[in-house]
Amino acid sequence: MWSLVGVQVLQILGLVLVLGTHYCDAATLRRKFVVEETPYRRLCSTKNILTVNGQFPGPTLYVHKGDTIIVDVYNKAKYNITIHWHGVRQPRYPWSDGPEYITQCPIQPGAKFSQKVIFSTEEGTLWWHAHSDWSRATVHGAIVIYPKKDSTYPFPKPDAEVPIILGEWWKKPIMEVYNEMLRTGGDPNVSDAYTINGQPGDLYPCSKQDTFKLRVEQGKTYLLRIINAAMQDLLFFSIAKHSVTVVATDASYTKPLTRDIITISPGQTIDVLLKANQNPDHYYMAARVYSSTFNVTFDNTTTTAVVEYSGKYAPTSPPPLPRLPYYNDTSASVNFTGSLRSLASDKYPVDIPRNITNHFIFTVSVNLFLCPNNSYACPNGARLAASLNNISFTNPSIDILQAYYYGINGVFGARFPSFPPYVFNFTADVLPLSLETPKRGTEVKVLKYNSTVELVFQGTNLVGGTDHPMHLHGYSFYVVGWGVGNFDIKKDPLNYNLVDPPLQNTIAVPKNGWATIRFRADNPGVWFMHCHIERHMVWGMDTAFIVRNGVPPNTHLLSPPPDMPPC
Repeated sequence: MWSLVGVQVLQILGLVLVLGTHYCDAATLRRKFVVEETPYRRLCSTKNILTVNGQFPGPTLYVHKGDTIIVDVYNKAKYNITIHWHGVRQPRYPWSDGPEYITQCPIQPGAKFSQKVIFSTEEGTLWWHAHSDWSRATVHGAIVIYPKKDSTYPFPKPDAEVPIILGEWWKKPIMEVYNEMLRTGGDPNVSDAYTINGQPGDLYPCSKQDTFKLRVEQGKTYLLRIINAAMQDLLFFSIAKHSVTVVATDASYTKPLTRDIITISPGQTIDVLLKANQNPDHYYMAARVYSSTFNVTFDNTTTTAVVEYSGKYAPTSPPPLPRLPYYNDTSASVNFTGSLRSLASDKYPVDIPRNITNHFIFTVSVNLFLCPNNSYACPNGARLAASLNNISFTNPSIDILQAYYYGINGVFGARFPSFPPYVFNFTADVLPLSLETPKRGTEVKVLKYNSTVELVFQGTNLVGGTDHPMHLHGYSFYVVGWGVGNFDIKKDPLNYNLVDPPLQNTIAVPKNGWATIRFRADNPGVWFMHCHIERHMVWGMDTAFIVRNGVPPNTHLLSPPPDMPPC
């Protein structure tokens, strides 16, 4: 039980967090998330959206490396909800990880779940978001993880820090868009706007006065914590007449990388330093889609915010726009992503697994399920699907973690294939139609504790090749190689970067290409892996790893909390 003084201290700590500072000494903090419908006006019309604490984007969590937060999640909405702490390792504690029917059943309307969020090795920017249906379109926010109190950044301390959250906005209620996609079996309606910190920007109707503005002083440096919270698209991002220097990605520091343009995948975070070194004026920061898929509609609009220098001057009107790459410029995308490198210093060493015990190749594909006799469930004659190694994932009736922990049979299978069941020219321009139909299943891959994994994601051109930002819960991994075309098991490993590969939790597998990751399976539990393009995940481009307990008790999965949501 908390004493009255203890409660007052906790309230003060909560206020400190809300104000965005980080001077608290406590290692365990508490926050309250109330999920509810709130009216928001965008693009000349008002609609109710799901929010946390009435905010869109939701509140930012501020912690130090190694802290723990208890987040009391109250569902006051009419939909089921779960919350995922994207990129947080959650050592031995997947119970609060959040993906629906993987590690928990959803928090039902009127219910509450206290989620313990355990920070360990992460340092930098992560984010949290809903992980049920398509609620994450508006239920999301930033997580800022400062160094430990006796430590500093591995770069000069910036003068200020600002989260920059990139998102999407639909005029229709998002659940209508989601349900229509499920009904037709086709692609969802594209968004009506992209957003920066919840605002579409000057180039959209009824948006100018609410455009997000970043006020800067000439000569100062700003740390921008950029998050791609968009549902469907990789994005190009740039600031007119300014370059930025990448210093971290997915809460892991990188060697400084200075660029005029960055590419950021859904789910990914990138920390950049912006030097206000131009003449005092107004400058647009802007983001727009990178879409490599052939003959698929996309939102071709551009979201903007304004960088405003302080001082007295007559600003250029309109502000200059940055020159962003063409929407299908694959080389611009992969060249940026492929240039990221870990810091790999004495203070921030890399620990790349060398002796690999598990070699896997997973194909990532868009597929089709044919419908017999033009059934009502399939008005287009076929339903779009997606798969990993030709298995289109099906959610079970209770969550996999519960079934695993309590030994409940019949919920999932443990026969996820280590290699593609069919070997063909994965990236050929024309492929047999017989390869387009996957199998449905709830199959997972089981790993021994402390085993090492090398996993090659191989993109395919089935139905339509595109980029796939693959995200693994409970782990960060080293991206040791990537390329276009088919992975060559004899030649490509010779060019792996085993010196300073980036440590990430989300990697965009390039269109009709491949990416190789490595990690050590030292976090016991059930951990979801999926494409972070939301429609691909819904269609079945996902699976889970079950990492078994080690021998010592401190390598065992922890017990569940008493208030796990019921199924």
